[in-house]
Amino acid sequence: MLSYPSCSVGKQLFIKIELANQTMVPFYILKGISDVPELQTMIFLLVLLIYLITLGGNMTIFLLICLDNQLHTPMYFFLGNLSLLDMCCTTLTLHKVPLNYISGDNSVSLPACMTQMYLIPSLMADELLVITGMSFDRYVAICNPLRYHMIMNRRLCGLLATICWVLGFIYIIPYIILLLRFTCYTANVINHFYCDLVPLIKMSCSDTTALELVIQFEGTLLGVLIPISLTFISYILIIAAILRISSSTGRRKSFYTCSSHLTVVILLYTTLICQYLTPTSMDSLDYNKLFSLFIVAVVPMLNPMIYSLKNKDVKAALKRRLKLL
Repeated sequence: MLSYPSCSVGKQLFIKIELANQTMVPFYILKGISDVPELQTMIFLLVLLIYLITLGGNMTIFLLICLDNQLHTPMYFFLGNLSLLDMCCTTLTLHKVPLNYISGDNSVSLPACMTQMYLIPSLMADELLVITGMSFDRYVAICNPLRYHMIMNRRLCGLLATICWVLGFIYIIPYIILLLRFTCYTANVINHFYCDLVPLIKMSCSDTTALELVIQFEGTLLGVLIPISLTFISYILIIAAILRISSSTGRRKSFYTCSSHLTVVILLYTTLICQYLTPTSMDSLDYNKLFSLFIVAVVPMLNPMIYSLKNKDVKAALKRRLKLL
């Protein structure tokens, strides 16, 4: 028997379906970046601008790497993967913000929410793993320059990229399995601009212990600490190799080859560390939302600028493509 009771949680309306003594949420309502009415137009324009810049910049980098033979190197192969991940992740997270503003409908169906909950963390994990792969590429380029093309051959690059993509999409599966077992929620309003795991856990009245343990172990250890550690070790070895170079010109040239990647690493990991160090209170949901916005919007927007503004190869490839138009 289906019934549609409603109850008030603060000023929020909670609609639920009771089926076989279980409480299920038919849809969720996204609170968005801010619920202040006066800010909605500004947020809409800002998000739309960021999305267009991100999509345009990463699409340009991706197409240049695909079309220009001189960019068919291991470093740009990984950069192409990073640009593709940035485009996918930004589209999945930001597309609802302008659509909600235009339509006035902030609701998202349960299947769509679960799909976002699976794809977005998977893509973020993929991005961390690809950045780790790029750090290994920079390590080989600086510490073993004579054997670089022998080690970083097409087969190894393809294998590393495949492992990064597959691991990212596998490690989130236990989250979704445990999440689908939740049968009780105190509200259906998600304090976020996309379906995120943290606010969903906080508003669930089911037992979340197992999921929280999985997040602490698998998410923190496998999803963050291992990529950070591998990247950190790579750069320790890179710095040690650079310091052993006798000439200042050689040291400067070696550092230049990894400066763009190092900038992205510092930017991304600093944000992630700050996000994990936020206080565990309900107010931390707003902090989590701000850090998430920076990770899924600002960092992908800056990546093409960081890799292209200082990169002679990318600028030369862009000039060659423009001459052919």
